[in-house]
Amino acid sequence: MPHPLHVVDVFAEARWAGNPLSVVLDAGDLSGDQMQAIAREQNHSETTFVTASAPRDGAWPVRIFTPATELPFAGHPTLGTAWVIRRHLTDDAPAGVTLDLPVGPVPVAFESDDQGELAWLLAPEVALGRTWDAEAAAAAAGLDAGDLHAELPAQTASVGISLIVVPVKGLAALHRARLNLEAARAIGEGAAPLCVYLVCLEAEAPDNDLQVRMLFDADGPREDPATGSAASCLGRYLLEHRPLGDGPLELRVEQGTVVQRPSLLRVRARNIDTGVEIAVGGAVVPAVEGRLL
Repeated sequence: MPHPLHVVDVFAEARWAGNPLSVVLDAGDLSGDQMQAIAREQNHSETTFVTASAPRDGAWPVRIFTPATELPFAGHPTLGTAWVIRRHLTDDAPAGVTLDLPVGPVPVAFESDDQGELAWLLAPEVALGRTWDAEAAAAAAGLDAGDLHAELPAQTASVGISLIVVPVKGLAALHRARLNLEAARAIGEGAAPLCVYLVCLEAEAPDNDLQVRMLFDADGPREDPATGSAASCLGRYLLEHRPLGDGPLELRVEQGTVVQRPSLLRVRARNIDTGVEIAVGGAVVPAVEGRLL
Protein backbone atom coordinates (compact mmCIF):
# COMPACT_ATOMS: atom_id res chain seq x y z
CA MET A 1 0.00 0.00 0.00
CA PRO A 2 1.20 3.57 -0.58
CA HIS A 3 2.94 5.27 2.34
CA PRO A 4 2.81 9.03 3.01
CA LEU A 5 6.22 10.66 2.54
CA HIS A 6 7.30 14.01 3.97
CA VAL A 7 10.62 15.76 3.39
CA VAL A 8 11.52 18.45 5.90
CA ASP A 9 14.59 20.65 6.34
CA VAL A 10 15.82 20.47 9.94
CA PHE A 11 17.94 23.15 11.66
CA ALA A 12 16.93 25.37 8.73
CA GLU A 13 16.30 29.10 8.90
CA ALA A 14 14.73 28.94 5.43
CA ARG A 15 13.57 26.32 2.92
CA TRP A 16 16.34 24.48 1.05
CA ALA A 17 18.74 24.98 3.95
CA GLY A 18 19.52 22.85 7.00
CA ASN A 19 19.62 19.06 6.80
CA PRO A 20 16.93 17.36 4.69
CA LEU A 21 15.09 14.38 6.16
CA SER A 22 12.62 11.95 4.62
CA VAL A 23 9.88 10.70 6.96
CA VAL A 24 7.74 7.71 5.94
CA LEU A 25 4.43 7.25 7.79
CA ASP A 26 2.30 4.11 8.26
CA ALA A 27 5.46 2.04 7.88
CA GLY A 28 4.57 -0.85 10.18
CA ASP A 29 4.16 -3.23 7.24
CA LEU A 30 7.67 -2.60 5.89
CA SER A 31 10.54 -4.95 6.64
CA GLY A 32 13.96 -3.74 7.70
CA ASP A 33 15.32 -4.63 4.25
CA GLN A 34 12.59 -2.59 2.58
CA MET A 35 13.30 0.37 4.86
CA GLN A 36 16.99 0.16 4.00
CA ALA A 37 16.19 0.10 0.27
CA ILE A 38 13.92 3.15 0.62
CA ALA A 39 16.63 5.00 2.56
CA ARG A 40 19.09 4.29 -0.25
CA GLU A 41 16.53 5.56 -2.76
CA GLN A 42 15.96 8.78 -0.80
CA ASN A 43 19.74 9.19 -0.35
CA HIS A 44 19.42 11.74 2.44
CA SER A 45 21.76 11.38 5.38
CA GLU A 46 18.82 9.74 7.18
CA THR A 47 15.30 8.51 6.45
CA THR A 48 12.91 7.66 9.28
CA PHE A 49 9.97 5.27 9.46
CA VAL A 50 7.05 5.76 11.85
CA THR A 51 5.79 2.23 12.36
CA ALA A 52 2.49 2.92 14.15
CA SER A 53 -0.45 5.28 13.64
CA ALA A 54 -0.69 6.04 17.36
CA PRO A 55 1.78 6.17 20.27
CA ARG A 56 2.48 3.05 22.32
CA ASP A 57 2.84 3.66 26.05
CA GLY A 58 3.15 7.35 25.29
CA ALA A 59 5.89 7.09 22.64
CA TRP A 60 5.86 6.78 18.84
CA PRO A 61 7.92 3.85 17.52
CA VAL A 62 10.44 5.08 14.95
CA ARG A 63 13.36 3.54 13.05
CA ILE A 64 16.22 5.58 11.56
CA PHE A 65 18.23 4.53 8.49
CA THR A 66 21.13 6.07 6.62
CA PRO A 67 21.60 4.94 3.00
CA ALA A 68 23.92 2.24 4.40
CA THR A 69 22.71 1.16 7.85
CA GLU A 70 20.23 1.56 10.70
CA LEU A 71 21.06 3.95 13.56
CA PRO A 72 19.97 3.79 17.21
CA PHE A 73 19.76 7.59 17.51
CA ALA A 74 20.34 10.72 15.46
CA GLY A 75 19.46 14.31 16.21
CA HIS A 76 17.93 15.89 13.13
CA PRO A 77 15.85 12.76 12.35
CA THR A 78 14.44 12.90 15.89
CA LEU A 79 13.43 16.55 15.63
CA GLY A 80 12.11 16.31 12.08
CA THR A 81 10.13 13.13 12.72
CA ALA A 82 8.56 14.57 15.87
CA TRP A 83 7.57 17.67 13.89
CA VAL A 84 5.91 15.54 11.16
CA ILE A 85 4.10 13.39 13.73
CA ARG A 86 2.81 16.48 15.54
CA ARG A 87 1.68 18.11 12.29
CA HIS A 88 0.17 15.08 10.53
CA LEU A 89 -0.68 12.37 13.09
CA THR A 90 -2.11 14.31 16.04
CA ASP A 91 -5.30 16.35 16.30
CA ASP A 92 -4.31 18.83 18.99
CA ALA A 93 -0.66 19.78 18.18
CA PRO A 94 0.66 18.75 21.62
CA ALA A 95 3.45 20.67 23.32
CA GLY A 96 5.64 17.58 23.18
CA VAL A 97 6.09 14.32 21.28
CA THR A 98 8.16 11.36 22.51
CA LEU A 99 9.86 8.98 20.10
CA ASP A 100 10.58 5.36 20.98
CA LEU A 101 14.08 4.77 19.57
CA PRO A 102 16.55 1.92 20.11
CA VAL A 103 18.39 4.12 22.65
CA GLY A 104 15.12 4.49 24.58
CA PRO A 105 12.41 7.16 24.70
CA VAL A 106 13.54 10.58 23.49
CA PRO A 107 11.19 13.50 24.28
CA VAL A 108 10.87 16.44 21.89
CA ALA A 109 9.31 19.70 23.11
CA PHE A 110 8.04 22.56 20.96
CA GLU A 111 8.38 26.19 21.91
CA SER A 112 8.23 29.55 20.16
CA ASP A 113 10.59 32.49 20.30
CA ASP A 114 10.79 35.77 18.38
CA GLN A 115 12.12 33.84 15.36
CA GLY A 116 9.35 31.25 15.22
CA GLU A 117 8.77 27.71 16.45
CA LEU A 118 11.64 25.51 17.58
CA ALA A 119 11.75 21.78 18.33
CA TRP A 120 13.96 20.69 21.23
CA LEU A 121 15.12 17.16 22.03
CA LEU A 122 16.40 16.07 25.41
CA ALA A 123 19.54 14.16 24.52
CA PRO A 124 20.28 10.63 25.72
CA GLU A 125 23.32 10.24 27.96
CA VAL A 126 26.55 11.35 26.29
CA ALA A 127 29.75 9.49 27.17
CA LEU A 128 33.19 11.03 26.72
CA GLY A 129 35.94 8.56 25.86
CA ARG A 130 39.67 8.61 25.35
CA THR A 131 41.66 11.61 24.18
CA TRP A 132 43.88 11.52 21.12
CA ASP A 133 47.32 12.74 20.13
CA ALA A 134 47.03 16.08 18.30
CA GLU A 135 49.01 14.89 15.27
CA ALA A 136 46.83 11.81 14.81
CA ALA A 137 43.61 13.80 15.24
CA ALA A 138 44.76 16.53 12.87
CA ALA A 139 45.74 13.96 10.24
CA ALA A 140 42.22 12.49 10.37
CA ALA A 141 40.92 15.91 9.32
CA GLY A 142 43.62 16.52 6.72
CA LEU A 143 45.22 19.19 8.91
CA ASP A 144 48.50 19.78 10.77
CA ALA A 145 48.78 19.60 14.54
CA GLY A 146 49.35 23.36 14.57
CA ASP A 147 45.83 23.87 13.19
CA LEU A 148 44.25 22.45 16.36
CA HIS A 149 43.26 24.39 19.46
CA ALA A 150 46.29 24.25 21.73
CA GLU A 151 44.34 23.98 25.01
CA LEU A 152 41.55 21.56 24.09
CA PRO A 153 41.95 17.81 23.47
CA ALA A 154 40.69 15.73 20.59
CA GLN A 155 38.35 13.24 22.24
CA THR A 156 35.94 10.44 21.43
CA ALA A 157 32.29 11.07 22.39
CA SER A 158 29.31 8.75 22.08
CA VAL A 159 25.53 9.18 22.08
CA GLY A 160 24.14 6.15 20.28
CA ILE A 161 26.81 6.81 17.62
CA SER A 162 30.47 7.60 18.27
CA LEU A 163 32.48 10.50 16.89
CA ILE A 164 35.83 12.17 17.42
CA VAL A 165 35.64 15.80 18.56
CA VAL A 166 38.55 17.70 16.97
CA PRO A 167 38.88 21.35 18.12
CA VAL A 168 40.49 23.68 15.57
CA LYS A 169 41.79 27.16 16.29
CA GLY A 170 40.25 29.23 13.52
CA LEU A 171 37.70 29.35 10.71
CA ALA A 172 40.42 29.14 8.06
CA ALA A 173 41.58 25.77 9.36
CA LEU A 174 38.00 24.60 9.81
CA HIS A 175 37.15 25.35 6.18
CA ARG A 176 40.38 23.79 4.90
CA ALA A 177 39.76 20.43 6.61
CA ARG A 178 39.09 17.29 4.54
CA LEU A 179 38.45 13.79 5.84
CA ASN A 180 41.49 11.52 5.53
CA LEU A 181 39.93 8.07 5.70
CA GLU A 182 43.11 6.13 6.37
CA ALA A 183 44.19 8.43 9.22
CA ALA A 184 40.64 8.59 10.62
CA ARG A 185 40.33 4.81 10.71
CA ALA A 186 43.51 4.67 12.79
CA ILE A 187 41.74 6.50 15.64
CA GLY A 188 38.13 5.60 14.87
CA GLU A 189 38.16 2.48 17.07
CA GLY A 190 36.08 0.61 14.51
CA ALA A 191 33.15 3.03 14.71
CA ALA A 192 30.54 2.79 11.97
CA PRO A 193 29.85 5.28 10.59
CA LEU A 194 33.30 6.81 11.03
CA CYS A 195 32.75 10.44 12.11
CA VAL A 196 35.13 13.35 12.70
CA TYR A 197 33.46 16.40 14.28
CA LEU A 198 35.41 19.63 13.89
CA VAL A 199 34.69 22.42 16.38
CA CYS A 200 35.79 26.07 16.08
CA LEU A 201 35.13 28.55 18.89
CA GLU A 202 34.42 31.25 16.28
CA ALA A 203 31.42 31.96 14.07
CA GLU A 204 30.76 33.88 10.89
CA ALA A 205 27.51 35.56 11.98
CA PRO A 206 27.83 38.00 14.91
CA ASP A 207 24.79 36.52 16.70
CA ASN A 208 26.26 33.00 16.67
CA ASP A 209 28.82 31.41 18.99
CA LEU A 210 30.60 28.55 17.19
CA GLN A 211 30.97 26.88 13.83
CA VAL A 212 31.29 23.11 13.35
CA ARG A 213 31.67 20.56 10.59
CA MET A 214 30.83 16.83 10.58
CA LEU A 215 32.94 14.72 8.21
CA PHE A 216 32.07 11.04 7.89
CA ASP A 217 32.60 7.92 5.82
CA ALA A 218 29.66 6.64 3.78
CA ASP A 219 31.22 4.73 0.90
CA GLY A 220 33.73 7.58 0.78
CA PRO A 221 34.12 10.96 2.49
CA ARG A 222 30.92 12.96 3.02
CA GLU A 223 29.86 15.98 5.04
CA ASP A 224 26.67 16.42 7.06
CA PRO A 225 24.89 19.80 6.82
CA ALA A 226 23.66 19.66 10.43
CA THR A 227 24.17 17.02 13.12
CA GLY A 228 22.03 17.05 16.25
CA SER A 229 23.64 14.00 17.87
CA ALA A 230 27.06 15.62 17.50
CA ALA A 231 25.67 18.85 18.98
CA SER A 232 24.67 16.78 22.03
CA CYS A 233 28.27 15.61 22.29
CA LEU A 234 29.44 19.20 21.84
CA GLY A 235 27.43 20.33 24.86
CA ARG A 236 28.91 17.57 27.01
CA TYR A 237 32.44 18.29 25.73
CA LEU A 238 32.19 22.03 26.45
CA LEU A 239 30.88 21.44 29.96
CA GLU A 240 33.76 19.05 30.62
CA HIS A 241 36.59 21.25 29.32
CA ARG A 242 35.00 24.68 30.03
CA PRO A 243 36.46 26.85 27.26
CA LEU A 244 33.31 29.00 27.51
CA GLY A 245 33.10 28.97 31.31
CA ASP A 246 31.47 26.72 33.86
CA GLY A 247 27.99 26.86 32.34
CA PRO A 248 25.10 26.65 31.99
CA LEU A 249 25.54 27.11 28.27
CA GLU A 250 23.06 28.44 25.71
CA LEU A 251 24.68 28.38 22.27
CA ARG A 252 23.92 29.11 18.63
CA VAL A 253 26.00 26.79 16.45
CA GLU A 254 26.62 27.24 12.72
CA GLN A 255 27.05 24.22 10.45
CA GLY A 256 26.69 23.42 6.76
CA THR A 257 28.18 26.59 5.30
CA VAL A 258 30.94 24.70 3.46
CA VAL A 259 28.39 22.47 1.68
CA GLN A 260 26.04 25.40 0.96
CA ARG A 261 23.32 24.13 3.31
CA PRO A 262 23.53 26.75 6.08
CA SER A 263 22.18 25.39 9.35
CA LEU A 264 21.67 26.78 12.84
CA LEU A 265 21.58 24.48 15.86
CA ARG A 266 20.75 25.57 19.39
CA VAL A 267 22.43 23.82 22.31
CA ARG A 268 21.56 24.08 26.00
CA ALA A 269 23.87 22.29 28.41
CA ARG A 270 24.06 22.36 32.19
CA ASN A 271 25.22 20.35 35.14
CA ILE A 272 22.43 19.02 37.35
CA ASP A 273 22.38 16.94 40.54
CA THR A 274 22.11 13.68 38.60
CA GLY A 275 24.78 14.51 35.99
CA VAL A 276 24.48 16.56 32.82
CA GLU A 277 21.39 17.74 30.94
CA ILE A 278 21.72 18.60 27.26
CA ALA A 279 19.01 19.81 24.89
CA VAL A 280 19.42 20.40 21.16
CA GLY A 281 16.96 22.52 19.23
CA GLY A 282 16.25 24.01 15.85
CA ALA A 283 13.64 25.01 13.33
CA VAL A 284 11.91 22.56 10.98
CA VAL A 285 10.73 23.70 7.54
CA PRO A 286 8.49 21.51 5.31
CA ALA A 287 9.83 20.98 1.80
CA VAL A 288 8.00 18.08 0.05
CA GLU A 289 4.84 16.05 0.57
CA GLY A 290 3.95 12.94 -1.41
CA ARG A 291 3.73 9.17 -1.14
CA LEU A 292 5.81 6.12 -1.84
CA LEU A 293 4.27 3.98 -4.58
